[in-house]
Amino acid sequence: MQPQRVTMKFLRKKPKEYNSVSLSALTWKRFKKEWEGMLSLGFIFLVVIVAILGYLITPDSSPYCNHQQLEIALRKPGFSVELLQVKPATEVSKVGPLRKMLFGQPAFYQTIPVSQYKETSDSVRVRLFEQREWVSYAKSNLAEKPVVKRKFLLGTDRYGRDVLSQLMMGSRVSLSVGFLSIFIALVIGITVGSIAGYYRGKVDDVLMFILNVVWSIPTLLLVIAISFALGKGFWQIFIAIGLTMWVDIARVVRGQVISLREQDFVESGKALGYSNFRIIFKHIIPNITGTIIVIAASNFSSAILMEAGLSFLGLGVQPPMPSWGMMMKENYAYIVLDKAYLAIVPGVAIMLLVLSFMLIGNALRNAMDVRS
Repeated sequence: MQPQRVTMKFLRKKPKEYNSVSLSALTWKRFKKEWEGMLSLGFIFLVVIVAILGYLITPDSSPYCNHQQLEIALRKPGFSVELLQVKPATEVSKVGPLRKMLFGQPAFYQTIPVSQYKETSDSVRVRLFEQREWVSYAKSNLAEKPVVKRKFLLGTDRYGRDVLSQLMMGSRVSLSVGFLSIFIALVIGITVGSIAGYYRGKVDDVLMFILNVVWSIPTLLLVIAISFALGKGFWQIFIAIGLTMWVDIARVVRGQVISLREQDFVESGKALGYSNFRIIFKHIIPNITGTIIVIAASNFSSAILMEAGLSFLGLGVQPPMPSWGMMMKENYAYIVLDKAYLAIVPGVAIMLLVLSFMLIGNALRNAMDVRS
């Protein structure tokens, strides 16, 4: 039994020099010293909260934030207008908070922009927005509060939609595509890389040949080809991105596994009769988690950029689903006009989110660097 007790010591992955301080606590302590990483983490946390709450906090809570009012199209930030609330032909039922958060709430009333209004005992006379004639509406056809005032903090687009609402819901698309595509890339990359690095020999040669073939194809062209094969849409885009980003992860994991497969704890696991699957995924992979997290943060930013680029080209998410890349595509012609902010605002949002993930990746790399 003495050799077994000695062998089990090699399976302990917690270094002695840290004693009671765990590796995760030490990493977090060092990460907090990276002010760029903390600032980026705060921004990403804010974007995640906005994406999760969704329609609960957007000024326009209609599905896809697609409430169009052509009378007030292309208005500048800070624009405010009074809206007459008219009952629709069929009554709109109220949905629950969870369903509203996920899918939105159809508008209860049809809104008509007005410049002035006068109430009488049984009707409301309004002067339509930027028009001279007055129109009367019976109060029975109007909401209990017939006229409300609304302010558009970031103005409206060419369809009269609220730019702020579109921007807030676009964060949901970018984060969703990033998370789902990275999940697919991690599953494929970790599996292929660990198998190639652990077994070596012919298995490694075959898998490395596949890696080199995929690596030789330009990523954007491969994503476009997969998008054409799968079709356009939200679900197709993250599958296409995930199937092209696993190569980077597989190569890094393979190199890390090769360096760890000769360590004492691996030999001890083999001596105890552990299966190769258990040794790989319970003893080797946990020791390279830090490296995987860093490369995942870097690839997350690449996935966001790729989704924005594909949406700009018309190969990503399709209207009316809001997307930052789609917003840039619809408004890039206004860059040479006085409405350049319509394309600049989503571009700045993409830049800040990508920069945040890059800074977090750098901060994690510094915090997990055992040599420092």
